Amino acid sequence: MTGALGAMLLCASALAAPITVKDDRGHTIMLPDVPKRVVSLLPSLTETVCDLGDCAKVVGVDRFSNFPARVQSLPKLGGLDDTSIETLVALKPDVVLLGVSARVIDRLEGLGLKVVALEPKSMTDVQRVLGKVGQVLGREDDARRLWNRIDGHIAQSAATLPAGARGLTVYYEVDAGPYGAGTVSFMGEILTRLGAKNIIPAELGPFPKLNPEFIVRADPQVIMVGQRNAPGLTQRPGWQSIRAVKNQRICVWVPSESDVLVRPGPRMSEAAALMARCLREAAAGPVALPTVPFSAPPGGMR
Repeated sequence: MTGALGAMLLCASALAAPITVKDDRGHTIMLPDVPKRVVSLLPSLTETVCDLGDCAKVVGVDRFSNFPARVQSLPKLGGLDDTSIETLVALKPDVVLLGVSARVIDRLEGLGLKVVALEPKSMTDVQRVLGKVGQVLGREDDARRLWNRIDGHIAQSAATLPAGARGLTVYYEVDAGPYGAGTVSFMGEILTRLGAKNIIPAELGPFPKLNPEFIVRADPQVIMVGQRNAPGLTQRPGWQSIRAVKNQRICVWVPSESDVLVRPGPRMSEAAALMARCLREAAAGPVALPTVPFSAPPGGMR
């Protein structure tokens, strides 16, 4: 009986062991125990927490977090620049997960809250961030399994593409400006895994603002763009000469698809499947435009 009791005490002690994690600022955060109340201020982090099995612990999110459905009823705390500090503090979170660029970090830490700042831009970043969130939640094995699943599904999407859909040159516009998804972004890396050729070189960074003339000169065979930014794209000066425009090989994402594609998290495998569908359709001929009119999701676009 004594041995059994000792084993139980050891187990309880292990469960209550402090958690130490170094975030993407290089700051070391110590949590006294696995958090029971989590605030997430980045959609990809919200989705990661939920995919790791701890959605029930999330007590508040940013205005853009809308997946899975259960987070839509949670308190919305604003965005990167207008987070409601008072509402957030009232939720009494054990930890706040947010992006490195969030302006509220110093304020939250000054109020004594535990803050873990993470910034996934590349696929390597995503793998690391999954591991960090897994550390915070005491779900490191689940995080490794999740990454393996994502990586495996991207490989499967690549394997489904016919030879004619490989080697196409692609311009992915992430926002008006125009801003593009560069080769070293997670979106660009997925395109590379699918055999596409990104017109944006690695040295320009993950999401550079581009001179429109650069895109005209690059003459991509395929353009990918969200429905919000698609109007007027083909009427831009000189763009009628671009092969993707002339051959009607423009893949326009509806808002629910854009959400999947721009979030560096668990749904990257779905993003790869969407990109693969676009490349497959573009290789076969003109790509049909969405028949559903644009409608921004509640809380705005991300």
